[in-house]
Amino acid sequence: MDGAAASSATIASDRGPVSESSKAEIISYEPATGAEIWRGPVCEIDDVVSRARRAWPGWAAQPLSTRMELARRFANEVRKDADKLATSIAREVGKPLWEANAEVEQVINKVEVSIRAYAERTSQRKLDSALQGTMAVRHKPHGVLVVLGPYNYPAHLPNAHIVPALIAGNVVIFKPSEKAPASGEILARCFNRAGISAAVMQFAPGGPTEGQALISHDGVDGVLFTGSANTGIAINRRLATRPDKMVALEMGGNNAMVMWDTPKLTDAAALIVQSAFATTGQRCTAARRLIVKNSMYDAVISEVKALADRVIFGAPFDEPAPFMGPVIDNAAADGLSESFLYLMSNGGKAIKHLVRPDESLPFLSPAIIDTTAMKDRPDVELFGPILQVIRVEDFDEAIAETNNTRFGLAASLIGGTPQEYNKFWANARAGLVNWNRATVNPSHAAPMGGIGLSGNHRPTGYYAADYCAYPVASGEMEQPRAMIGVGLK
Repeated sequence: MDGAAASSATIASDRGPVSESSKAEIISYEPATGAEIWRGPVCEIDDVVSRARRAWPGWAAQPLSTRMELARRFANEVRKDADKLATSIAREVGKPLWEANAEVEQVINKVEVSIRAYAERTSQRKLDSALQGTMAVRHKPHGVLVVLGPYNYPAHLPNAHIVPALIAGNVVIFKPSEKAPASGEILARCFNRAGISAAVMQFAPGGPTEGQALISHDGVDGVLFTGSANTGIAINRRLATRPDKMVALEMGGNNAMVMWDTPKLTDAAALIVQSAFATTGQRCTAARRLIVKNSMYDAVISEVKALADRVIFGAPFDEPAPFMGPVIDNAAADGLSESFLYLMSNGGKAIKHLVRPDESLPFLSPAIIDTTAMKDRPDVELFGPILQVIRVEDFDEAIAETNNTRFGLAASLIGGTPQEYNKFWANARAGLVNWNRATVNPSHAAPMGGIGLSGNHRPTGYYAADYCAYPVASGEMEQPRAMIGVGLK
């Protein structure tokens, strides 16, 4: 069975099933308890888009300095609401409170990074020539941009699109994940309280139906998406005949870590556990595959398993604080459990079993499985705490296995020499290639994106400014001056 067939048959790929919204409202549930925590009406798409189109000319006409100042005021509003937003994130998506607090800090820090990035990536330039006048390069906003947010980082990841888009002069329609609308609403209200009107930055709750309507709407000039490859491919297909629309897709990965020669096994194990199990494995940059030099296998796996056995998983506000919370819902937990059983039934050897203490709640333990003997390893993004281990004999085989995926988001080499890292960097097909660093926690001061099924060459992060405004080249002279010197009677 090939990877695609496996994914449709028995492997829970990408980010879990998408829940359909009701026609009237969206309801959000707390993963740790199953309790309802938010309920609100689904937006009216035509009204939302019409309001945005009316607001855009006025917002685009604002001086850049004004838009930047309002973005800074937004950061201050988030600071005021930091505890409220962090608590909402922890409850709504199950993150430990310490991690939710870190996400709020990322939201705040994104503002100054975006201001610097816009100045650097879209700066105004002029080239003067006495005879040819001036050649100027300036940038214009696209217009109405839709931001489709994921649930795993319900504030930081949509914010990574929203702030650069607003600074550039676009208006934004923000549709949060239907699994995390409460946190999205708090984020939107911080923009509005900062002086960015609810027409310029609109909160538009809805489910897949509303998302599809926004993507296809003639009044929308672009779609900025973070989420699963399946959804990103569907967006790309739907807009294949609309080259006039900006489409930026930041999708997932079947990311690899290569474990090579190093005496620092304790540090290596910490990097591996952090990469595989942070946010309960629900990060697009999470390590899904650990590729280990065969001679180091026993020592490395012993360290990694010992550390994974110590990982506390529990509810967001538990004491002592857990490292991992639940996955987003029971459907995701069911799919991951089925996926682990599939891997075991098709040649995988469990090193650390996936444990679900309560079948009524989506808490899962970290899991590790050796899939070296599997003939056809499914090439899917298992969006949860499952790490597959693959043994290799030499470095060329490790690189080949790193690239044995349709995705291309993140890869990391642990250990090795500078020469081996140079070879790894040159040959690993990924947008993020690290050495002795985790695959997670990319820098805000760098581009964030991948190739293959991980993105469409529109990296976010520091490069988000590139897709939020388009360059305009202008040849300019104060007076017309021209002649035709050939081909005339």
